[in-house]
Amino acid sequence: MRPTAAVFALTLTALAACSDRATTPTGFGLSASRSGVPFASGLASPVWQTTAATRAVQAALPPFTTGRALSLLGVAQYLAVQRAEGAQGGGRDQFELDRGAVAGASAVVLTYLFPTQAQAFEDLVNAQSAAGPGGLDPHPAFARGESIGRAVGAEIVTRAQGDRFTTPFTGIIPTGVGLWISNTTPPTIAGGSLPTSLPWFLTSQNQFRPAPPPAFGSAAFLAGLAEIRQISDTRTAAQTQIAAFWAPVGPGFWLQVATDGISQHGLSEREATHIYALLSATIFDAFIGCWDGKQTYWYIRPWQADAAITTTAAVGRPNHPSYPSGHSCVSASSAAVLSEFFPEQRAQFDAMVTEAGLSRMYGGIHYRFDIEAGQALGRNVARFTIAADASGNSVLTPH
Repeated sequence: MRPTAAVFALTLTALAACSDRATTPTGFGLSASRSGVPFASGLASPVWQTTAATRAVQAALPPFTTGRALSLLGVAQYLAVQRAEGAQGGGRDQFELDRGAVAGASAVVLTYLFPTQAQAFEDLVNAQSAAGPGGLDPHPAFARGESIGRAVGAEIVTRAQGDRFTTPFTGIIPTGVGLWISNTTPPTIAGGSLPTSLPWFLTSQNQFRPAPPPAFGSAAFLAGLAEIRQISDTRTAAQTQIAAFWAPVGPGFWLQVATDGISQHGLSEREATHIYALLSATIFDAFIGCWDGKQTYWYIRPWQADAAITTTAAVGRPNHPSYPSGHSCVSASSAAVLSEFFPEQRAQFDAMVTEAGLSRMYGGIHYRFDIEAGQALGRNVARFTIAADASGNSVLTPH
């Protein structure tokens, strides 16, 4: 029997239980290194990840904007911790160096992203500097790490200022039979700048471009459309619930899944930031590849092809083309990365990808072939980023 959204919610809650020692081996070179550190203080990076996700929700950022924000934060944290390892330290000093590096990098990046919250971020740095045992405020190693982190954060901000993400879309939205129709007048497209944005790993935005979708009016198209019409005509309460559960799910959700695994396995700051960096950078690259496909094929949405198809209130009607599915690009890429670090959870992650994809069909906004293409693209992106990271010579490697 396929798991339901309620089952996933319970599973994720259970994952949040903390442990000082990994209960099972983790993948991709992870070890429960925190178990050998005699300090009770928690990691700094999950707090900043949660802070960023909360600020994104409060600002009502769209998923792709949140994805970019979390990738800037995650990469900055990981590079800062690696650079801090070059400073003299060990034991308690290294612990505080890492925490300080994370805090400094995070404060700088989040101040760039949410400038009106700058003081709140500085207050969090101060709180973390005083959170370690021993009563030193701050611990000297934390202060050294913070300085290192702020320098790394500034470098990431410089990159962000030139990543073209905020460049306005100036392309032409085509019109015609079988093509997507914008929700706005004049026509606009949400996420229009993504295909021209600077990726973290991809060599080009079209590196994993999917094959064309079924031709409008073809037997394959009509079959796909009929499936969504059937769902729309007979939508059950359970399907509506699943559509609603996954509707708001975006990058922040998958970063929280990572946090749950980090907590369960008692990972170190370096291990935690490695997961955050690779996961968030992969998600953003998946967004870029996905929107390249959307802006190549400009494929019509189901409700536009058949006016009798209804969409659920929770899902709405996204203002970008149908093919491939953005939800599936993100969920599949996320699950692939998380499975490298937490292989014992692979089956659960795969089931989540399946349900996330079905939720968009239940919501009336995607054909099955949108979902399948999005999942394939997301997995291809993840395989590439994982291999690049493992090579030891990538954007996540200090230079």
